[in-house]
Amino acid sequence: MQIAIVATAGSMMSAITGLADMFWITNQLLPASTEASRFRIAIVSPDGKPVADAQGRAIAVDGAFASISAPDVILACGMALGGNKLPATTSPEAVAWLRQQHQRGAKIGGACAGGYLLGDAGLLDGRECATTWWLYPTFRARYPRAKMVWGKALIEERNVITTGGPLSWVDLALHIIRQHAGDEVARMAADMTVADSQPLSQQIYAPRGFLNTIDPLLLRAEQLIRYENPAITVEELASALNLSPRTLHRKLADLTHESPKHFITRVRIESACLLLENPSANIRHVAAACGYTEDTAFRKAFNQLINMTPAQYKLWAAARNTKHGH
Repeated sequence: MQIAIVATAGSMMSAITGLADMFWITNQLLPASTEASRFRIAIVSPDGKPVADAQGRAIAVDGAFASISAPDVILACGMALGGNKLPATTSPEAVAWLRQQHQRGAKIGGACAGGYLLGDAGLLDGRECATTWWLYPTFRARYPRAKMVWGKALIEERNVITTGGPLSWVDLALHIIRQHAGDEVARMAADMTVADSQPLSQQIYAPRGFLNTIDPLLLRAEQLIRYENPAITVEELASALNLSPRTLHRKLADLTHESPKHFITRVRIESACLLLENPSANIRHVAAACGYTEDTAFRKAFNQLINMTPAQYKLWAAARNTKHGH
């Protein structure tokens, strides 16, 4: 599998060299007889010349875009952003190349702010996609035709992969390795690099309620669910907001690409995460406080959103708070 890693002015060197190293380590894990499973890596820039990374250091490259005739996968990484959370510099050459190569049939991946290159190439239009939690409002405004999904660590749709987080290139690499070389090789690569073989939901890192700050309607709806009636129904929420259920559905679809039911569930689970960070919290009591009458329904909803059980999250939060001195 030929993988091209895009280097443009302002790219994060750690992501570019980290991706190259991850695939190189994976190659070392493969038996000599499995040549078909190996990865061929090329770091490429528009003209084949070194480019300055986000801190001004030179990133060495293997060649120009034109030197890679038909890569199977092209990966774009994080880059320097300005105060407006938009790329400090742009690369029209990279945007055009990504668009052309995707039309040819290549799989395109974007980690963190690398997603800007995919968005500018039109590759996010009409697709579900992920981005770093703190870039969600910016991406949503810049690419209104994209179907941004809040909190997801990684999404692939129709040969386009997006991930969130400056270090999410690890998730991107493991995803490619899993697809091409299988689950066992991906697990070995994760173990060798001491990485999580399955990415954690970004929702465990984002401040609770962060997404709802993008619009007053969301803030009011969150307040109704979190503080006034955790067991509120869609119809009751719409009525409290002086909207019809249909209008509420349309407004939430425009603002967050969520259904009202999913919005209510997300706010409930965000509340549950806060409560579970208390070491003495009882999971059954937390479920009831968040509007759930059945433990089973609570555990299922929690697992679907956070990618771990409430008990696992409680342990994770305790370990994290201990590590950070809370």
